[in-house]
Amino acid sequence: MTDIDTFTDRLNPDMCVVTASADGRQAGCLVGFFCQCSIQPARFAVWISKANHTYDIARRADCLAVHLLTREQHELAELFGGRTGDRTDKFARTPWTQGYGGSVILDEVAAWFVGTVESHIDGGDHVGFVLAPVQWGGGTDGPLLGLRDALDIDPGHPA
Repeated sequence: MTDIDTFTDRLNPDMCVVTASADGRQAGCLVGFFCQCSIQPARFAVWISKANHTYDIARRADCLAVHLLTREQHELAELFGGRTGDRTDKFARTPWTQGYGGSVILDEVAAWFVGTVESHIDGGDHVGFVLAPVQWGGGTDGPLLGLRDALDIDPGHPA
């Protein structure tokens, strides 16, 4: 354990699934680094690992879709967090619709939004995508899936 672990081990951020579509390809992954970063105008930041298959598609996408999951949607979290898109067609295994700018919106999630990509921030092993919301919706009720609810999911992408 490092000194910073005494801080990070106390965190339990909400998890989300981020989906991207570019160049005729789709991808999506489970993300634990996500937050609102501006009130006026409303902006959000999602951080995607450079090792993740989704990163290659997200960096070419004009917009990304961000989906909140409930704790009861652990199976969906496992699909997007425990499998890699270069070996598994995740979108063949879950219902979705097309949204703004060709984005991929997962059906039956707690809430979602599509945001246009305004900028990228290199943060080391992850890149932040600053998003301006342009489309949003809600779906199912219930407590949101947090990091502690997803600790049993082994990442599908290489470490």
